[in-house]
Amino acid sequence: MQPTVTADLAARPADAEHPLLSYRDEATGERVDLTAQQLGAWAARSASLLRDGCGLGPGSRVAVLLPPHWRTAAVLLGAWASGLAVSFRPRATAGLPVLEPGGDRPFDAVFVTPERQDDWLEEVPDAPHRYLVGTGPGRLDGVPLGWLDWSAEVLRYGDGAPDHTAIHPSDPATADGTTYGQWGALAQEFATMLDLRAGDRLLVDAAETEQPLKWLLAPLSAGASVVISANLDPARRDAIVVAERVTRVL
Repeated sequence: MQPTVTADLAARPADAEHPLLSYRDEATGERVDLTAQQLGAWAARSASLLRDGCGLGPGSRVAVLLPPHWRTAAVLLGAWASGLAVSFRPRATAGLPVLEPGGDRPFDAVFVTPERQDDWLEEVPDAPHRYLVGTGPGRLDGVPLGWLDWSAEVLRYGDGAPDHTAIHPSDPATADGTTYGQWGALAQEFATMLDLRAGDRLLVDAAETEQPLKWLLAPLSAGASVVISANLDPARRDAIVVAERVTRVL
């Protein structure tokens, strides 16, 4: 994981035919394709929201309770580009105690889907800055008092690369203390395990693979692109592989 992730994405050549990240919802037909520059622009907006809108920076902690999604990628990359420590909490952990080191420390911002925010099983962390992140097209309706719609708020910020933040490999990238350097090494190791190479296209079943190390960091570290498929019918997997020119399946 590179601290200059937004600049790295902006430097990649555009490829409209083979976007860097594609999101498709097999139940609704929704589809979003993002080139490296477009994903970098969303990450830059997210970084500016966190830094300029929330006043956060290195040492700040954010909780992310989101599924594999293009907006999740923007939130995570924006946080990491700002030197923040992220606590990523997959849906599978709902109702379970959080045992990460420093788990009793308060968070500075929290990002959650409306479904998980309203789930009685879920103990959503409190924070001064609270954002709902929808997984459907458009903005959210009926945002509760005390919460903001990330999709609306992030558009208040420009998509140019934010001011440089000095981030060191020894700085914590996640709330459990794992550093940027360690996550970068883990991403490269996992990419090697999957035999991911530059130009590969990875199909990800959103319901089966929640950890961003697998669906985001590893393919980015290898120079591969990603197809996230929500509500994937296993019977249609082969057809999607052909249609999307997939070379690897996670």
